[in-house]
Parts: sequence; structure tokens; C-alpha cells
Amino acid sequence: MKNQLYSFLIILLIASTGTAQNLSSFHSKLDSFLGKHVKSGRVDYSAIHADRSELDQLVSLSQEIRVKTSSASDFQAFWINAYNLHVIKGLVDNYPISSPLDKSGFFDKTKYSIAGENITLNDIENKMLRAKFKDARFHFVLVCGAVGCPPLISKAYLPATLNAQLEQQTKLAINNDKFIKPGKKVAVSQIFEWYKADFEQDGKTIDFINKYRKEPFAAKTKITYYPYNWKINKK
Repeated sequence: MKNQLYSFLIILLIASTGTAQNLSSFHSKLDSFLGKHVKSGRVDYSAIHADRSELDQLVSLSQEIRVKTSSASDFQAFWINAYNLHVIKGLVDNYPISSPLDKSGFFDKTKYSIAGENITLNDIENKMLRAKFKDARFHFVLVCGAVGCPPLISKAYLPATLNAQLEQQTKLAINNDKFIKPGKKVAVSQIFEWYKADFEQDGKTIDFINKYRKEPFAAKTKITYYPYNWKINKK
């Protein structure tokens, strides 16, 4: 009995080590891939389409990984990265394309095999992340492949630095006058309209914005929403 228990524990340890190594390899390779193909928030889809080898390797790696919600930073970092990677895959699969909306079902019908799940992009956002973790900052790191999204960074999101990265990207977006447009009425991205409940968990939308603004708006400032730009975020 003791031998069986010992063997079982060894198997668990090996499996856990293998998962950690796969996750580390995925993040490392993704970091290199994004550094090569992303600049100032724009993606070189043409170059990726011409040579898909790195993209396809990353997609294959993402299929092998298993992450648990008990390790929140591992889980969140992986699924944020998986979302952004598979947006790129979806656009490259249909390249040339002018907008992710040009592909019917891009977000809610096309399914991908990721980490043991058969899942859409909307499922990643809404079921794997928003439903499990009440964090509005996700909206500043999940990049839908359009100009209207907050910019894609040229690095992978990593478990050890995830909170700092979430804070940084949220602050950058909210202090960008092209994303949050000051005036008598503050014009903001439709992201704040579509996901209003996420931003109003602890007050009004303006309160969330002011939490990250270097120059906060008056608490009674009215908000309007400008049209979302769905043009592809290509270089």
C-alpha cells in the first residue's frame, strides 16, 4: 500500500513538473513571438501569414497545457495569452482580412482546442476569466484584433508580474486621450458601455476611470461613448 501511494505521489509530481515546464515554455516562446511581430500595439499579420511555423508551434503548446483556478496568476496569465494568441491565429487563418468582424462567428462560433477545452474567444473572455475573477482590468489586456482595442503589448503576460502588467496597461489606456477623450462630457470607448457592470462593481464608471487617471475628472462628469473602431490592428 505504501509503495502504491509513493508511486502515485511520484506520478503527480512528474505531471505537475511537466505542466509547469510546458507553461514556462509557452510563455517564453510567446514572449519571443510577440517581440518579433508586435510594435506599438500593431501586429505584422502579413509576416506571420508568410511563415506560420512559430504561430503553429505556440498553438500546439497551448493545447498541451493544463492550468487550475487554484493558481490564479498562472490561470489568468495563461488564458489572457491564449486569447490574444488565438485572435492572431483567427486573423492569420483568414488573412487578408480588414476586420475580425469580416469573419462570421469570429468571436462566438469559431472554436479552438486549448488546454483541454474546445472553446471560442468569447468563452475564454466570459467563462474562463470574467466569470471566475471579477477584475475589470482584463478589458485592457484582452486584445480583439481591432484598432479600437487597447494595444497589444510585445510581451507575454507572466504569472509573476501579472498584477503589475494589468495595472500598467489599465493606467496607460485610461491616461491615453485617444482612448479616454476629455471634454465637458468625457467620451470613452464602448468597452465601458458593453461591460458596464464590470466597471461599476465599486461605484460609477467615472470612479473606476478616476482611480487610474493622473488628472481625475470631476465626480459628476457625464460620460458618452464613441463608436468602436473594428478595423484590424495590423502594422
